[in-house]
Amino acid sequence: MAGTTLPTPLYGLYQEEFGFDELITTVVFAVYAVGVIGVLLLAGNASDTVGRKPVLLTGLALAAASAVCFLCATAMPWLYAGRLLSGLSAGLFTGAATAYVLELAPPGGSSRATFVATAANMGGLGCGPLLAGLLSEYAPWPLHLPFAVHLVLLAASAGVLRALPETVRERRPPSAVRPQRPGVPAQVRAVFAPAATAAFVGFALFGVFTSVSPAFMAQSLDVHDRAVSGLVVALAFFASTAGQLAAGRLGVRRSLPLGCATLLAGLALLAAALWQDLLALVVLSALVGGAGQGLSFRGALSAVAGASPPDRRAAVISSLFVVAYAGISVPVVGVGVMAGPLGLENAGLVFLACMGALVAAAAAYLLRRPVRTG
Repeated sequence: MAGTTLPTPLYGLYQEEFGFDELITTVVFAVYAVGVIGVLLLAGNASDTVGRKPVLLTGLALAAASAVCFLCATAMPWLYAGRLLSGLSAGLFTGAATAYVLELAPPGGSSRATFVATAANMGGLGCGPLLAGLLSEYAPWPLHLPFAVHLVLLAASAGVLRALPETVRERRPPSAVRPQRPGVPAQVRAVFAPAATAAFVGFALFGVFTSVSPAFMAQSLDVHDRAVSGLVVALAFFASTAGQLAAGRLGVRRSLPLGCATLLAGLALLAAALWQDLLALVVLSALVGGAGQGLSFRGALSAVAGASPPDRRAAVISSLFVVAYAGISVPVVGVGVMAGPLGLENAGLVFLACMGALVAAAAAYLLRRPVRTG
């Protein structure tokens, strides 16, 4: 998961190297979401069919291929290919790795396993920009060393994975994998609409942080230290981990509306940061917005899973992830489109106003019709 956010602090260097603008940066970033959504729809249940280890080893191989693309990047097509392969890898890991961690947990260890899975997922996403920022700022070969280190980490991960036992007992050949058709039964729609809206906005906020926030900090705040920009992005993901852990204690009924409110506060802080050009507000928005994303997304996932009939639960959860990853791509590309005529700061303010309206509507709906937990 760290590999999916590894390029974040490096986009400015790629802009200098290949001469593209913010729109292309957001498109390169959004290609990742295309890969994730494609895998979720076409092979999201693959590990249930062929086994956890083959799917995770395939994911590691795709991540390694992505790193090689970035290492060999001499033109834009290499960046597109690298991001697409990274998305395919993350799509395979999204469900399979979480299920594998839970299945490998000792008796009575499911709660700790859930924590490990959450921390590995969001913590990995946070470590990517932090690692790349530090290496690109303070070590040689800034566009190559982060990906070389990533390849070493992937090789170590593959060695550990091969030593673990397979947990799927009745495995079938890859030809038995069938595409999943997302769907939302009528009885789930009242819960799904606000939950999916919150997921969409939370992922959209992460999309902005991981695609254009380093450019904003360089252009408007005169922060050119890539380690600093990587740290700010990392803080959002680390705060999300804390938010998801807090959601487990608060319960769905409180965590989803509280997450929406916290997410709205994070959006407001980021708008103030854009308006006032203050780094402290950017950091604060990363912490508050990240916590709101964690609270709202875990609450959303629990709400739709609890409201779904067992025989449709996987399809409904897949639909939620499709909406979430649409949030990490479509609005971000919109920011890139607007950045040309309006400037990056004004484009960001328009984006934040739209996302704020969406999450405020979801919060108002949840206050009128709280999620039923039983």
